[in-house]
Amino acid sequence: MPETVVAFDYGLKKIGVAIGNTLTGRARPLKILRPITREQRFREIAEVLQAWEPDRLVVGLPLTTEGGEQYATLRCKRFANQLHGRFGLAVELVDERGTSVEAQELLGNNDDDDAVAAALILQRYLDAKQAEGAGHS
Repeated sequence: MPETVVAFDYGLKKIGVAIGNTLTGRARPLKILRPITREQRFREIAEVLQAWEPDRLVVGLPLTTEGGEQYATLRCKRFANQLHGRFGLAVELVDERGTSVEAQELLGNNDDDDAVAAALILQRYLDAKQAEGAGHS
């Protein structure tokens, strides 16, 4: 059954958002949220989820270059738990190492790469799902 998936590149000041689905296996940048307060953050996320009705959420997990956890890792895990608790959707964590640099290279600058980074995180998730599916056929 194809799933619509919304992904988040979570940051304290900005949250990149991307949309994709398991049918096409493609992700695309959607928008950047710039909430000031926690209430604004979840109101803006609720609007995105209402508009796209995803089956699942993906949150980028910032790890150290060696793959270990850092302070940002804990913040993103907490954000993922809050999403699951508030919206009742399955939330997957996906290693986001290198996505911001890759997004900047794609854009050719350092400006607002968060939505592109979210799309790259989601693309990793979709690629892994397709590879999983290929292994079962």
